[in-house]
Amino acid sequence: MSKRKASQDAILRMGWLNSYQYLKIKIGKRVYTMTSLQKQLFSMQDPAYRDFQSNLMPGIDKDTIIGIRTPQLRRFAKQLAQTAEAEQFLHRLPHQYYEENNLHMMLVVQIKDYESCLAEVERFLPYVDNWATCDLPAPKCFEKHKKELITVIRKWISSEKTYVVRYGIGLLLRLYLDADFDPAYLELVTAVQSEEYYVNMMIAWYLATALAKQWEETIPYLEERRLSEWVHRKTIQKAVESYRITKEEKEYLRSLR
Repeated sequence: MSKRKASQDAILRMGWLNSYQYLKIKIGKRVYTMTSLQKQLFSMQDPAYRDFQSNLMPGIDKDTIIGIRTPQLRRFAKQLAQTAEAEQFLHRLPHQYYEENNLHMMLVVQIKDYESCLAEVERFLPYVDNWATCDLPAPKCFEKHKKELITVIRKWISSEKTYVVRYGIGLLLRLYLDADFDPAYLELVTAVQSEEYYVNMMIAWYLATALAKQWEETIPYLEERRLSEWVHRKTIQKAVESYRITKEEKEYLRSLR
């Protein structure tokens, strides 16, 4: 190893360690104990946006929301990606703040190797506790491995964890409603029985999108009332609101309420 390379590695290791030194930071009248990475996140805080974001996620403790606008956090994630600091961050679970969870997902989706990316997604999913983190864009590498991925998606959808199930259905919505569509995926989604709002909302969102893209295969689920009453009505509502559904189709859907 060259002296220059050894020196670079030493600097990275130093940054890797220093990123997780705990600091006491005063924000307003409160004193927080946080890592240096958390300090960087708090430097991007927008209190008004924090209030707005908190209203969108009633089940999340407001004290765990920093208030960082998504484009700003994405830029930070791109800068942080593939650094020793990012590697350390990905291995420290669970996280304390909502934005840390979003940052985690934003870093994972940038991993180009399918097996490595999948392993990181699997490790992180059990810690996801809100719809916004769950619904962040899927890794690009998944698009090239749909055949292998569907087996994992089936496993996720059979999970007992709300956001693992939601993530699996979300991938079917994003990746498998066009050229890779299979009617069996409709059966897979509609077989999910849950009392969880965020699971049922994703089922309805999936079916509404399926109506726009695969009408003939999807409409029988509504005509034959195969869905729970709530999912049935929410699917129709979402579809009627969609610009991808024709006027005639919307009228027919209204008749099925």
